[in-house]
Amino acid sequence: MQLYIVRHGIAIDREDPRCPPDPERYLTEEGVEKTKQVAKGVAALGVTADLFLTSPYVRATQTAEIFAGALEYANQKIRRTDLLLPGAEPSLLFRELAKDKQASTVLLFGHAPQLDDVIAAALASRKHLTALKKAGVAFLELKRLSPPMGVLVWLAIPKLLRRAGK
Repeated sequence: MQLYIVRHGIAIDREDPRCPPDPERYLTEEGVEKTKQVAKGVAALGVTADLFLTSPYVRATQTAEIFAGALEYANQKIRRTDLLLPGAEPSLLFRELAKDKQASTVLLFGHAPQLDDVIAAALASRKHLTALKKAGVAFLELKRLSPPMGVLVWLAIPKLLRRAGK
């Protein structure tokens, strides 16, 4: 399985007086614009997807929808899962992915540091090997899903992907 792991874009700051409860925090205008540019860069690399899975939190779902537009993936096919919420156990996510046998390319949308936990688990590491930036993307190839066994093919900061999309 090819796995693209995407951290949500720039969201309204927790300290902002207008900030809603954490699950409802949303992308800022800058976050939407930069995430669109990153998604365009990922599309320019020729990425296609069989499955989109996102955290149900607003900012992650918005990020998934932006990527869906760039990769011509129908918004109504995006699946929300609590397995991408902060603090979720990565092994449960990989067990869930193993059930989607027809999906060879999957995009995951979520939060830090939970996505770094997912990457570490996929690489059989007990420690974080990555620190995804907002709208950053990691590409892993998994030889086995449960328990996970894979390799990190690349990790890209948003600035690099925005340039790829120009």
